[in-house]
Amino acid sequence: MSSTRVLVADANSTDGTPELVRSFSDRLNVSVIHGGVPSVGRNQGAAQSHTPYLLFLDADIELADPSLIRRCMELAQRKQLHCVTTNIVCNEGGWLDKLFYAGNDIFQYLSYLHRPFATGMFMLFERNRFWDLGGFNEQILFAEDYRLSQQVERKRFAVVRGGVYTTNRRFKKMGHLRVGWLFLWTAMNYWNEKYFLRDHKYWAPEPDGAPRA
Repeated sequence: MSSTRVLVADANSTDGTPELVRSFSDRLNVSVIHGGVPSVGRNQGAAQSHTPYLLFLDADIELADPSLIRRCMELAQRKQLHCVTTNIVCNEGGWLDKLFYAGNDIFQYLSYLHRPFATGMFMLFERNRFWDLGGFNEQILFAEDYRLSQQVERKRFAVVRGGVYTTNRRFKKMGHLRVGWLFLWTAMNYWNEKYFLRDHKYWAPEPDGAPRA
């Protein structure tokens, strides 16, 4: 792990993120790069990477299983997959927060029947295929990860058990009803490019003034 390059796309945060990241430089090959909205920050990192696979993680993600990345890599290489993701678990908040993420996991498995999708919380992408698809569409301000991963063929996509932990901050900020409605309406508009190009006010600034990945 110490030799694996880690890029942190920082969107001008004022909470000490760059300094905290650099404090790990004695143990990790880690760098802070200029970010922006998530699609921009992710593309910036991808453009500076040269490895066969790219792993995209959100800022508030923790691995629930220390073997997760290794197992995702092994499966991707063995089956020549283009995109691999995992389950999302909310390890804080109440039962409603956990129920919403459990519903997301169920929906993700059901999507295998039509158009599988991954979220940017944890998305392992084969680098060449990522750029063949154009990377993340920087004109999309909401669900750019959903939009990109839907273009992957079902036979080149997989969900690996193990999971990652996320927080309930988005529910606290926007409310369960609005988040649930956005998710449902996005799924119903998977074919509608104009829907994704609208500003759904999802990435409103956080208290420190910077949108987060």
